[in-house]
Amino acid sequence: MDAHTHAMPLTFLRLLRDRGLADLSSLAEGYVRIDPAVAGVAAGSRIPCPPSMWDVAARSSDPARRAVGRDVVAAPPFLFAADVTDDVTAADLVARSNDALAEFVAPARDRFLPLGTVPVGRRAAVAEAARVIDSLGFVGVTLGTTGAARDLDDPVNEPLWSWLAERRVPVLLHPTGAPAPQRMRDFHLTQLLGYPVETAIAAARLIFSGVLDRHDLSIVLCHGGGCLPSLTPRLDLGWQRKEVARTTPTPPSSYLGRFWFDTATFDDAALRALIDRVGADHVLLGTDYPFDLGDTDGVARVERLGLDPDRSRSVLGGTAAGLFGLAPP
Repeated sequence: MDAHTHAMPLTFLRLLRDRGLADLSSLAEGYVRIDPAVAGVAAGSRIPCPPSMWDVAARSSDPARRAVGRDVVAAPPFLFAADVTDDVTAADLVARSNDALAEFVAPARDRFLPLGTVPVGRRAAVAEAARVIDSLGFVGVTLGTTGAARDLDDPVNEPLWSWLAERRVPVLLHPTGAPAPQRMRDFHLTQLLGYPVETAIAAARLIFSGVLDRHDLSIVLCHGGGCLPSLTPRLDLGWQRKEVARTTPTPPSSYLGRFWFDTATFDDAALRALIDRVGADHVLLGTDYPFDLGDTDGVARVERLGLDPDRSRSVLGGTAAGLFGLAPP
């Protein structure tokens, strides 16, 4: 089971186009352009959009996916509307994106398991989370690392964390944008470097702010948790030596077990190091399919590690099935 895949349903892309928020003229060439306020990237950026992103038949017949079995499918951050300034407009776009995703997966709900986008940083977040779980029947939600220029530990998000913890709803946390965007604008650094840093910042704020002490959450960090696993020794050092960082009862590294991490590290040694640090029971297959920066070798990479059969089954689907309330694959 692949716990980190994406889709951009054509019905929603056309809605964005009709509102003047997207250019679909290059869809046949495999990419689209989306307004920066919606997409969180620079104006004119080419966003990959192959047929498997919007055509469920193309996705279902992709021979490269036969080893996976089931996809947990979420909208990518390019549809999160995280930087839209008007809360009503942002909430409407997110809701329509979720409706489009429900329509997209409907023909193959046994194969494609949807996650609903939640407009973090906005007061509509809880209502939309409840709608996708209770009305649309989604298996979890996906959140960006920021929303409406607010971090995840902003007080506006406290009702959302309470609801997610109470309902035991799993969360796929995906970076939206990157820190220091002007410095990241060249060489595709926004995604190559900015996304892993952004994930580490968001997770660190959840730790140091006490969100994870107040709420028992099930959060999956994309891209192997970005920089977080390798930086926890430095966070621990700050916790030990800087009074301002001593905000939690135990060091930051003790909170790694409160997260789950996908396998999208793109390197066998890096994946092994992640498993050694957090445990195989907190790592689950995730490839970022069908983006061009996705891990096309995800299943084989896990198999090459030579884990014992139980740990291998856990990474390849057992852990994800437990998180998302499904029968084991």
